Amino acid sequence: MTPPAFSDIAKSSNDLLNKDFYHVAATKIDVKSKAPNGVAFNVTGTAQHDGPTSGLLEAKFADPSFGKPGSLRFTLEIPSTHPYGPPSFLLFMSPSRSAMLTKIRRAGMTLTQSWNTANILNTKLELDNSIAKGLKAEALTDFVPSSQKFGAKFNLYFKQPNFTGRAFFDVLKGPTANVDAVLGHEGFLVGAEAAYDVQKAAITKYSAAVGYSAAEYSAAITATNSLSVFAASYYHKVNSEVEAGAKATWDSKGSNNVGMELASKYRLDPSSFAKAKVNDRGIAALAYNVKLRPGVTVGLGVSLDTQNLNEAAHKFGTSFSFEG
Repeated sequence: MTPPAFSDIAKSSNDLLNKDFYHVAATKIDVKSKAPNGVAFNVTGTAQHDGPTSGLLEAKFADPSFGKPGSLRFTLEIPSTHPYGPPSFLLFMSPSRSAMLTKIRRAGMTLTQSWNTANILNTKLELDNSIAKGLKAEALTDFVPSSQKFGAKFNLYFKQPNFTGRAFFDVLKGPTANVDAVLGHEGFLVGAEAAYDVQKAAITKYSAAVGYSAAEYSAAITATNSLSVFAASYYHKVNSEVEAGAKATWDSKGSNNVGMELASKYRLDPSSFAKAKVNDRGIAALAYNVKLRPGVTVGLGVSLDTQNLNEAAHKFGTSFSFEG
């Protein structure tokens, strides 16, 4: 079994603690549909508690005759305020917030080109399983026409049954290299990460992690930020209905206090579940997700500052998902 990437060693507990808590945004709407000719559309709108309302329109097409998917992605951003007058509507084609994207995939090669509103031209070339089995290579460039600035990056991803490694190179800035690797054997995981600056001839940061993963539970200990921030996490799938997890974090260069988070998920029935979490600062969050009918899902969430119940520090959020 291929081990996870270094950043995913504690993924099970992190997902339980962070995913599906709908208070993060005031309102989120997600609409998915598929045309008869095979084009899939995805429209997402998000109203933040603070900041602009944003939206995303995505269209994806897969050619059944060749089996070579391509995608075209649009972003619709609706600022809540505008420096030159009332709210305005801006339309972009984007892989991110405000960019124009074209994507072509042929015979293991993917070419992605984008242009964003900061007037930056980005190009990414990917070769997956073309150079060697389990190896994915990426070449990324960015160009700013107004300042004539040019950037180039090169990334490698390598996966084998008991090994996962990644390398990220910034060719022109530094140059710098960020490398991480994970070894796995019978559920045990050992990983390390390091960053190197060629110009300074020095390692700028390093991290390490150990973990164990089984079908019903997993645990991990990570030491990040040059072994100055330590975290221990645990995840347990009690049964088909109940999941529980916890995480403790200590910053050796900061406060002497240890941060704690506890979370649990309970599946009420095949179409709904509830989640709850609380941390050492007294912030509690509750979430409820229900599938009203095939293709229609609603999520409700609230975050409460239990130590300041009389203050306006609480957050509420809703999520609506439609798929047809």
